[in-house]
Amino acid sequence: MTQAPNPAAAVLSQDELKTLVGQAALKFVVPGEIVGVGTGSTVNKFIDALATIKDQIEGAVSSSVASTARLQALGIAVFDCNEVAELSVYIDGADEIDASGYMVKGGGAALTREKIVAAQSRRFVCIADESKLVPVLGKFPLPVEVIPMATQRLKRQFEGMGAQVTLRLKDAAPLVTDNGQHILDITGLQITDPLTFETQVSQWPGVVTVGVFAFQKAQVCLLGSASGVKTLNF
Repeated sequence: MTQAPNPAAAVLSQDELKTLVGQAALKFVVPGEIVGVGTGSTVNKFIDALATIKDQIEGAVSSSVASTARLQALGIAVFDCNEVAELSVYIDGADEIDASGYMVKGGGAALTREKIVAAQSRRFVCIADESKLVPVLGKFPLPVEVIPMATQRLKRQFEGMGAQVTLRLKDAAPLVTDNGQHILDITGLQITDPLTFETQVSQWPGVVTVGVFAFQKAQVCLLGSASGVKTLNF
């Protein structure tokens, strides 16, 4: 693990930590290529930083409608996944990440497209503040994108594992993802074997995507801390 020193003695806010890691991620962007860009408040800081070198890249592939809009507003070309054979790097945040680089993602409801872009990329660089580093995945509510007609059956399956299940709402109605589906948020689980868990739940009829990123794990994590940006390699 390497650590870049931070000369500032003052305690940084979470927003400032996100800015730090967003800027630090620029060193993983390959000049002249298309970069994979994720979704969320930390990624927004990376997008802002990316705009400062936009003339050095061809453009981006985005994992959400929101990120696409932000990229385009800053003058960065956005390509469809099907227009690009492979990406050298995908840069995205996480709701949780463990010591092996396995993650829980989907707090922003973009987990399906995030997993697609991650699978298209040779390298996943996770950017997060150090509060996201956990010994075991599962404290953050696990998002699962589901086909609406399967919601109640899937709810019962998770409850059979000892979990509590909540249908994610927006404006008092079920949240609808960019893919036209719903999100179940799962609590009460300790995910000690992320690969097996992702394999198992992905097979349940009606599950579009489970927010455990084990097969598309991070190879690098940039963690914002009071002492600077810590680099974890997996």
